[in-house]
Amino acid sequence: MAEMTGVERCMTALRLGQPDRVPVWELIVNDPVVHALMGPDATYADLVDAELDGITVVEDQRMEDIDATHKRDEWGIVWGYGDDGIPYPAGHPLESWDDLAGWRPPDPEADYRLDGLAEIIERFKGRKAIVFLGHDSFEFTHYLRGMDRLFMDYVLEPERVHELSRMVIDYKKRVMERALEMGADIGLTGDDYCHRQAPMMSPTHFDQFIQPYLAEMVEVTHAAGAPFVKHTDGNIWPLFDSMIDAGIDAIDPLEPIAHMDIGEVKEAYGDRVALCGNVDCGELLSRGTPEQVVEAVKETIAKGSPGGGHILASSNSIHPAVKPENYRAMLDTAREFGRYPLDEAMVEEYRQKSYIERISGEEYTTFSRV
Repeated sequence: MAEMTGVERCMTALRLGQPDRVPVWELIVNDPVVHALMGPDATYADLVDAELDGITVVEDQRMEDIDATHKRDEWGIVWGYGDDGIPYPAGHPLESWDDLAGWRPPDPEADYRLDGLAEIIERFKGRKAIVFLGHDSFEFTHYLRGMDRLFMDYVLEPERVHELSRMVIDYKKRVMERALEMGADIGLTGDDYCHRQAPMMSPTHFDQFIQPYLAEMVEVTHAAGAPFVKHTDGNIWPLFDSMIDAGIDAIDPLEPIAHMDIGEVKEAYGDRVALCGNVDCGELLSRGTPEQVVEAVKETIAKGSPGGGHILASSNSIHPAVKPENYRAMLDTAREFGRYPLDEAMVEEYRQKSYIERISGEEYTTFSRV
């Protein structure tokens, strides 16, 4: 097989096909790891250019400084910043439903909204898969209301939840539509629905308040001729069928420590959705050794990659606590063992293993679908 470009590799896998080798991509790679691997002046885009098959892009937001550690975005959400530079929601503009009367989402047509995407398209279009990271309805409704309040609203104020969700999703759909028209190759929403043990909400509430808006994002993406990737952390087994019914083409990142064994997912859903993941970034990449990473990547390929339909990635992101030498080992092992046709002896040996049980001390195979 002729050598593919990164975008060809990713698009083939997302269509459940078998490329020349297993694609490698990450939702996020934070600067400390980039700088350790590529040099102090390197950017995430430089790492993608050298090592990855795809790049993730987000919309541009204008931020207002509040103090040294807090900023307010265009939605009115206050973000705090810790020493690692990763933001977290620290203030919610809709603490009361009375606040909704004077609140409106930002302008999805703002001329600066996709400036960053335009730069990435100019650099990478046709070579790397350009993944535009948007959202469906869940994350921004809980950023705006606060998660505890939102879950109470599911019971006490369902019509208000739908009113707010409609405002959020109409904005997010338009930005996604613009991004795909401009030249992004893949649409993705990043709302996390689950913890390690279970979803944050009941399947009934998911189907009522989240799944219909997810389906709208999928529809917008498919209308542009692009595949749709759904990102959510955690144990997603109870929600998996509903997400597939919404029309998603792929699921990311399949956290093994959250009972999402990629071999089980491949067996259950691999003929319907492509799989992205699932090299553990909490324990393994942060605290393990390069030798352990090699074993885990070989196992992940053996379970998730046969027949295609798999993009190798971490179980969430390459965050600041990831050891650079471990990410280096992950990339090198993917290149060595991810070329098709896969080594049959390697597949047979490693698909029987469970590296996550070894590093966590838990048994996972009997719990995963509970």
